[in-house]
Amino acid sequence: MLASRDSDYMIGSVGTGRATLTIDGEPARVYPNGAFMAWVRNPTPAKPMYDLVAIAGTDTVRAQRPVRFPPPAPQLPATGPIAVDSASLLPRPGLMLRDDERTEVGVRAPANAVVTLHAGAARLRLTHTGDDWSLSTAARFLRAGAQLVVSRGRDSIRLKLPGIDAPNDTNPKWVRLGKGQVSGDTDAVVYGRVLPNDNYHWFLLPGTVLQLTGHVAGYSRVRADRALEMWVADADVEPAASAMQAPRRVTNNARLRATSESVDLVIPMTAPPAYYVEEGGTALGLVLYGTRANSDIINLVTADTFVRNVTWDQEASDRVRFTLHLTRPALGYLALWENGSFVLRVRRAPSVDPAQPLRGLTIAIDPGHPPAGATGPTSLYEGQAVLWVGERVQALLEQRGAHVIMTRTTMDSVPLTERRVIARRANAQVFVSIHLNAYPDGVNPFTAKNGSGTYFFRPYAEPLARAVQRGVLATMGLPDDGVFVRSLAVTVQSWMPAVLCEGAFVIIPEQEAALRTPEFQDKYAQGIVNGLEAYFRSFAR
Repeated sequence: MLASRDSDYMIGSVGTGRATLTIDGEPARVYPNGAFMAWVRNPTPAKPMYDLVAIAGTDTVRAQRPVRFPPPAPQLPATGPIAVDSASLLPRPGLMLRDDERTEVGVRAPANAVVTLHAGAARLRLTHTGDDWSLSTAARFLRAGAQLVVSRGRDSIRLKLPGIDAPNDTNPKWVRLGKGQVSGDTDAVVYGRVLPNDNYHWFLLPGTVLQLTGHVAGYSRVRADRALEMWVADADVEPAASAMQAPRRVTNNARLRATSESVDLVIPMTAPPAYYVEEGGTALGLVLYGTRANSDIINLVTADTFVRNVTWDQEASDRVRFTLHLTRPALGYLALWENGSFVLRVRRAPSVDPAQPLRGLTIAIDPGHPPAGATGPTSLYEGQAVLWVGERVQALLEQRGAHVIMTRTTMDSVPLTERRVIARRANAQVFVSIHLNAYPDGVNPFTAKNGSGTYFFRPYAEPLARAVQRGVLATMGLPDDGVFVRSLAVTVQSWMPAVLCEGAFVIIPEQEAALRTPEFQDKYAQGIVNGLEAYFRSFAR
């Protein structure tokens, strides 16, 4: 199925570097190991295939690679009885929006028709581009009885639109986050988003009860406090008990408790809140939404100064901020609900010997994929190549005295969230996910960047990402694609710094060929280990 608009890249192998190859009559580049890569124009529906001709001496091989196109939209005749594409009707059922929130009304209808929204006494004309008719309108017009009228001359069709529910602050609906998840499960999390289907921004506790204030396809909007709403996936939401009232969240006197590895801020309160942790330097901010503070006393730990002080501020009538003032930056944190208390567990940095910075540490190594993953032109699968690299990283780390946790040691598939859980339960100090890159459809591989890049999400993982990036650049010698902030499933974990490294592009023939060699695998592994050593050496006192 072609996903690009007009051109795409093609990779594969002709088996020998002595061959030539043409695709639709245009020469493609063949590499010494027989791999090829080309930037080709997409076929047309009239001839839905690529023609490939490979020649080596007197030997010629011809092949055709068929393609499919997205199914065309139904034809809407400009004459005769009027017809519409009823499957294109918008909005879809199941919306919940406030009166002034806007939604799209639309349908595919003939370009020479007239399409009008009839909503009570209102008559609103839709505009069109070709056969696509649309109108952005306030939800209040679609509460009940609205319809689209498509007319041409004396012929017309009436299409009833689904009603849109309204949130009710007088008699609100309440939902429980974490459908099927147990309150207090340390490794369970519900993702909150700024927009439906957007990236993760909040990481909430199962069992949190919030007001339902909106719904679109696949996502529910919930209210954290009077000033903040967020979207969560429907799969993470279930109705709260019918008699549920608004949770009354009030904090009581808080205290610190310390272990050799971490310090807990324990805040007794009446129900789990939506929350946000603001990470940065030696101040850690904990924002509790929908909460009032009644913390007259905060009990510090006499003999432990990792947390120097804890202050709190009632920022709004239903929002409180606790600030932990630290003597050193934290290495990570966990948010827990424990026996009627919200617990923020703040992790200390480890003690490090500058001469042997990795000795005694627990390091999680995650060979990326399966499932999914990219495949190179000679069929080198990303999941296999990064497992080779991961095994070399493990050996190098163990030589330096580290304890290594591998999220997988076989080609069996491991879900993304389980990889996080494996690292957290092993109490690893850092998490490194090893990957190889590829381009999406429609990118020209001869002009796009194709070097090494590293991703992180948590602010305290930024030094680790930069150290690993510097390490792989020095050993692998590929271009610097950069360091990126991105909310990937494995980088959002909070208990340890986590990074994802895209060391090379498996779809680039030269890089794929190199990745098959132990020497290049060693370079990738050595770069990661060098980066880890440099990172942990920075903790030495």
